[in-house]
Amino acid sequence: MADFLIVITTVDNQDAARKLSRSTVEASLAASGQVTGPIETTYRHLGEISEGTEYQVTFRTTNDRREALEKYLVDNHPYDSPEVTAFTIDAGRAEYLDWITRATR
Repeated sequence: MADFLIVITTVDNQDAARKLSRSTVEASLAASGQVTGPIETTYRHLGEISEGTEYQVTFRTTNDRREALEKYLVDNHPYDSPEVTAFTIDAGRAEYLDWITRATR
């Protein structure tokens, strides 16, 4: 399993995105959190197609912090069933990856 991950979630407002980004870094669950948006979203929920505006939060973390980060995001997320997806970082500068490790300890 890869040692480094990018984890993504979305929320419905910028303040919530900033709060999740900052609080996860403060808790050493992620080395960084980036807020992107607004983004336009089309989705199916309860059998209906809906559209809305969201903000995406992208985290860099280590695989051994993934489970704790996911739990934290779910527990502190404004949605009942939030998106929390993870993608492996297959390659990166050694110094950058070392920073992710140091920042999540």
